[in-house]
Amino acid sequence: MKVKAAVVNAKGADFEIKDDIELAEMQPDDIQVKVVATGICHSDEAIRKGDAEIGYPVILGHEGSGIVEKVGSHVQNFVPGDHVVLSFYACGNCENCLKGVPTQCLHYAANNLSGVRPDGSAHFTENGHKICDMFDQSSFTTHTVVRERNAVKVPKDLDLRKLGPLGCGYVTGSGTVLNTLKPRPGQTIAVFGTGAVGLAAMMAGKISGCTRVIAVDINDERLQLAKELGATQVVNSKNEDAVAAIKKLTNGHGVNFAVDTTGVAAVMESSIKALAQGGVSACIAVTPHHIDVDTWNDLCVDDKSVIGVNMGDSIPQIDVPRLIEFYRQGMFDFDKTEKFYKFEDINQANADSVSGKTIKPIVVIDDDYQFEG
Repeated sequence: MKVKAAVVNAKGADFEIKDDIELAEMQPDDIQVKVVATGICHSDEAIRKGDAEIGYPVILGHEGSGIVEKVGSHVQNFVPGDHVVLSFYACGNCENCLKGVPTQCLHYAANNLSGVRPDGSAHFTENGHKICDMFDQSSFTTHTVVRERNAVKVPKDLDLRKLGPLGCGYVTGSGTVLNTLKPRPGQTIAVFGTGAVGLAAMMAGKISGCTRVIAVDINDERLQLAKELGATQVVNSKNEDAVAAIKKLTNGHGVNFAVDTTGVAAVMESSIKALAQGGVSACIAVTPHHIDVDTWNDLCVDDKSVIGVNMGDSIPQIDVPRLIEFYRQGMFDFDKTEKFYKFEDINQANADSVSGKTIKPIVVIDDDYQFEG
């Protein structure tokens, strides 16, 4: 089947929309999805420019939403016409998957970041030559074929164009707080960076009952949005020392939890210094940068922890519906971060994501989709 897709032909190249891409044939546990829309994530940009590599040419995109067109003979949970959000693939059979932690799937890298399908075959080809995929999904395309475990069924009374980032950015930020840090009511949290992941983490802190939810950024407009979405205090770290400001807001103690979404070395280090004794900082950005940690004062004497979290330790089939329910109740207004772009404007959408002009660009692939909710 020929599909249209945005292809990155070489490291650092712009997206080139092509209409001669051959989509792989379905296998028994596959579903074929007509992509309605997809978010653009900073992980897409990291691969496009070569900070992280899968291989080239590559079709990126891993925050897709769409409508099921066909299902394989072994598929049990989907039928044609279902609305779905796409996320990462986990094998479901390894020790960590069986423990209920699919983000730690022992085959995670092979399944999601190898550029090929789990069985080693090509997801997409052009004139017989392999094009690498991402997350066994590649949503920068009009149609894709994914495994049943990649997909989450979502309600049809919500605008499908808005929902794709629930499969990555929003579930990563919120899951880091709800699944991993697990703050108790009355504790405190600081979130460094108010992009989509950071704002999701911040809203999750509010949902968890944190009495101090401190958003840190250098962009006043984003900090204003953070207030609207539930931040109790904001700090512009361009104008004042973030660590000192956080200590002041917490009676000199620091916060119980911090989340860094910037990947900037100095900011990651600040997230550790802003912790109270026994505090935990989660550094979750895709970044090539390294940090210095004071192992004596921070890790030993102050008993602080620094952790990494992949995809919010989420189980998408559980976490995405939970976020949708929070959204329905007005507790997780993720769509306030979004802006729609046409498919042919994908390079502009990506540029606006990189510059920070748009928090969460949504590339609308299917212009014919009509939301009638």
